[in-house]
Amino acid sequence: MPVLGGYLVLLFVVSLLANRQVRSEEDYIVAGRRLPLSLATATLFATWFGAGTVLTAADEIRAEGVRAAGLEPYGAGLCLLLAGLFLAGRLWSMKVLTVSDVFSRFGPKAEALSVLVTVPSYVGWIAVQLVALAGTLRVTLGLDMVTGIAVVAVVSLVYTLLGGMWSVTVTDAAQMLLIVAGVLWLGHAVFATLGDGSSLEGLRVLEAQTEDERLRLVPRESMKEFVAWVGVLMVSALGNLPGQELAQRVMAARSARVARRACILAGCLYVSIGTVPVLIGVAAPLLLPEAEQAVLQSLAMRLFSPFMMVVFVLSVVSVVLSTITSGLLAPATSLAHNLLRHRVSSRVSALALCRISVVLVLLASIGMALLGENAYAILEASYAIGLVGLFVPFVAGVYGLRASDRATVAAMLVGIAVWSLEWVWETVVPMSLVAVAACGIVFEVLRRREA
Repeated sequence: MPVLGGYLVLLFVVSLLANRQVRSEEDYIVAGRRLPLSLATATLFATWFGAGTVLTAADEIRAEGVRAAGLEPYGAGLCLLLAGLFLAGRLWSMKVLTVSDVFSRFGPKAEALSVLVTVPSYVGWIAVQLVALAGTLRVTLGLDMVTGIAVVAVVSLVYTLLGGMWSVTVTDAAQMLLIVAGVLWLGHAVFATLGDGSSLEGLRVLEAQTEDERLRLVPRESMKEFVAWVGVLMVSALGNLPGQELAQRVMAARSARVARRACILAGCLYVSIGTVPVLIGVAAPLLLPEAEQAVLQSLAMRLFSPFMMVVFVLSVVSVVLSTITSGLLAPATSLAHNLLRHRVSSRVSALALCRISVVLVLLASIGMALLGENAYAILEASYAIGLVGLFVPFVAGVYGLRASDRATVAAMLVGIAVWSLEWVWETVVPMSLVAVAACGIVFEVLRRREA
C-alpha cells in the first residue's frame, strides 16, 4: 500500500510539471501538436492497452476461449493499423481539435449530435475501467468495490484536470514500461509453471491440454457463429476509428508522418503484447480451475513473490489509469469544445469548460460503474455506438466528401435506430453491420440528391 501511494504521488508530481505546458485550449486538448514518434506511440499504446485487454478480456477468454479475443485485443489492434494506413495523415492535415470538428463541416446539428453520440459511448468505456481496477484493489488490498471505484475516480480526476493531454502523454510514456513488464512477467510465470520452469514447454503443454475449439480464433462451427464473430471484430476495428481518444493522439503528433507511423507501431505492439493476456486466459482453467473472474489477479497472487506482486499491482494501476484519464479527456473535450462552448458565456474560458466537462463525464461513468452490468457487454456496446452512428460520416468528412447538415444527421439517426433493433430482433447478420450499411446508404442517397 505505501508503494502504491508513493507511485500515485509521483504521478501527481509529473502532472503538476506537465501543467506548466498548458497555456491554451490547444495545449490541453492536443498537447500543442508537438509529440514526437516515441511519445505518440507510447500514449496510443497505453491508452488502448486498458482493462478491456488486460483484465476483462482475460476473464472472457477463460470462459469462451480465444474467439473472444476478436473484440480485444485483435479488433482494437486492427483499428490502430487501419487508422495509420488510411486516416491518420488526412486527419492530422485537417488541423482540427476534436472528432466533432470534422462533423461541424457538415453543419451545427451534425456537430451537436456527434457529441451526444460520443459522450455516452465513453461513459460505458470508462465504467469498465473503474470496475476493473476497483476489482483488482478488492482482490489485492481488500477494498470493497464502492470504495475502490471512489478511490480510482478521485485519482483519475485529479491528474486529468491538472495537465490535460500533456500530463496524460507524459504519464502514459512512463506507465507503458510498467504495463509491458507486468504483463510479460506474469505470462512468463504462468507458462513456466505449466512447463516445469520452461516457458516454451509451458506453451506446448497449453496447446496439448486445451481443446482445439478453445484455441481457435475464428469460429468454424456454423456460418451464424462466423458472421457473429466478424460482427464483433468489426465493431472493435471500425467502431474505434471515429473515437476522440484516437483522433486526439493523431492530432497531437508533430507531423502527419509521425501520426501515421505512431498508429502502425502502436497497433503492432498492441497485438503482440495483447496476445499474452489472451494465452493467460486460456491457461487459467489449467492452473486455477475454480477461478472464473479476476483470473489475472488470482494467478498473480498465486505465482508472484511479494515484490513481483507489487510490480504487478502497479502495472495494472498504470494500465487502467492511463485508459481512464484518456477516456475522460476524450469526451470531455468534445463536450466542452463542440457543445458547451456554443451555449455558455464566453466569460467562462475554454480551459475551464474542458475541466468542468471532465467532472461531468466522470460522474456519469461512476453511475454506470455502480450499476454492476456485465463489463464485456458494456465494452462492446460502447464500441458499437461509435460504429453505427459516427463511422460513415466521419470517414466521409476526413476524405472531403460534402453533405448537408440534414443528410448527415438523418444518416446518423438511421444507423442508431437500426442498431437499436438488436435488442428486440435477432438476425443472422449482426445488427451493427446492418446499421452501418443503412447509415451509409442514407448518407450517400441524400448527398447525391443534394448535389
